[in-house]
Amino acid sequence: MAATTDDQPDVVGEVLAAADHLVGRFGSHDTAAYFACFAEDATFVFHNHPARLGSRAEWEALWHQWETEDGFRVAGCRSSDQAVQVVGPDLAVFTHSVETDVVLGGDASRSQERETIVFQRRPGGWIAVHEHLSPAPSAPGAGS
Repeated sequence: MAATTDDQPDVVGEVLAAADHLVGRFGSHDTAAYFACFAEDATFVFHNHPARLGSRAEWEALWHQWETEDGFRVAGCRSSDQAVQVVGPDLAVFTHSVETDVVLGGDASRSQERETIVFQRRPGGWIAVHEHLSPAPSAPGAGS
């Protein structure tokens, strides 16, 4: 269930819709629509990559490298435990648990992770400006 405030219900709904669209495009491996969900100056921190990515173009290049060199493909993605923290009229933080099915080198695997996406309202709607992905704790109460 998403967190909401009495004075910001429209913002919460709009951010949840933007997040749902982003997760849906990722889960269907619709790369053009997925990357369009991010601002050009968005930044990315992934636990499975050693460096912070400083732009959408850097993330797109890494994704393309994974596709061509490793046969990377997203086969599905499910979001749960969603929450939205409204920081202001034009900024919100979306957090959720995410289960992702991928194919890498012909082998299917599933990951359990937690993700934070910062959304900013810009002309045209809500767009992701930062994404942070971390592994889900292996046991209740482990990691925070």
